[in-house]
Amino acid sequence: MAAALRSIQLIQLPRGVIDALAAGDLDGANRQAPLELTEHFSRDRQPLWRIRSAQLQEHPGDAVWITRAVYDPELRRAVGLAGFHGPPDDAGMVEVGYSVDPAYRRQGYARAALEALLAVAAQEPSIRVVRATISPDNEASRRLVEQYGFVANGEQWDDEDGLEIIYEVDAGGSAGSGG
Repeated sequence: MAAALRSIQLIQLPRGVIDALAAGDLDGANRQAPLELTEHFSRDRQPLWRIRSAQLQEHPGDAVWITRAVYDPELRRAVGLAGFHGPPDDAGMVEVGYSVDPAYRRQGYARAALEALLAVAAQEPSIRVVRATISPDNEASRRLVEQYGFVANGEQWDDEDGLEIIYEVDAGGSAGSGG
């Protein structure tokens, strides 16, 4: 049985916070962040923040699209991170990414984050396809995206994450269809 949908907010992180996380400075990030970030934002996530920091250096406008904090207003704390890898490409495709702090997994936060991202995609006319790339070993994420109509249509090699299965869904009818 699926966990109840959690009430979350996706909080954009200021550029200085992303740069501090890219440098491995969680304390410095927390001094600038609009909310307290947990170890989950730094532990094993530094490569992600380095990519996002470099991305913002080259394309500052991507800030509204990329990784945000997943905030639970009831708990009043960050429980993970989620966002798009960037704005829609020329074909209208965006890729989603999400990660939940291990202390908060299996409580519906990944589902809530995915639904929030799918809702954004459904409302943005320039987005036609939503993509998720998932390790073949990550059964929980694979089951989650499949519940929202994502279909596997290939695979790729990621230098950070290894082999990934590519899942895609039409942006127009995906939000809220999970079970």
